[in-house]
Amino acid sequence: MIKKLSLVAVLALTACGWHFKNNEVLPESLRTLTLESADQHSEMSRILRNQLQLNDVKLVPSSVNVSKLRLVSTSTNSKVVSVFKQAREAEKILTLNVEAIADIPNKGQYPLAVSAHRTFFDDSRAALAKSAEKEMIMKDMYEQASRQLIIKMAALKKELSK
Repeated sequence: MIKKLSLVAVLALTACGWHFKNNEVLPESLRTLTLESADQHSEMSRILRNQLQLNDVKLVPSSVNVSKLRLVSTSTNSKVVSVFKQAREAEKILTLNVEAIADIPNKGQYPLAVSAHRTFFDDSRAALAKSAEKEMIMKDMYEQASRQLIIKMAALKKELSK
């Protein structure tokens, strides 16, 4: 009975278009901003732009009284954590580090730093397949880092209300 009631509740909520209002979590000063990056067409910039738009952030061209989110650096790193019997690399930990600065007029600059980690099983016998898998993992890490940046921007709400 509980399963049926839960199913009905889930179907009712998804059918009516109900969803969380994420834009109310972000401070008012960060709901309209300019996204700046050294490479506007990089994978990280593109995914961050999409995540901001999904969270109802209005992206505008640069102007004086608009907050700026400046993507400072994106770096990747990998460490070997296990090897095959033949002393070849087997498993790696991939790390993505992203640094950004939220520059809010009349409030100041707030540095934001996030990182994402994934494990990757590297088998040189299937190099082409592993290359495609690694690209998919990296894209997933960019999306996770973008969501973490938005969460950190939401955490600025207390700082900005002072």
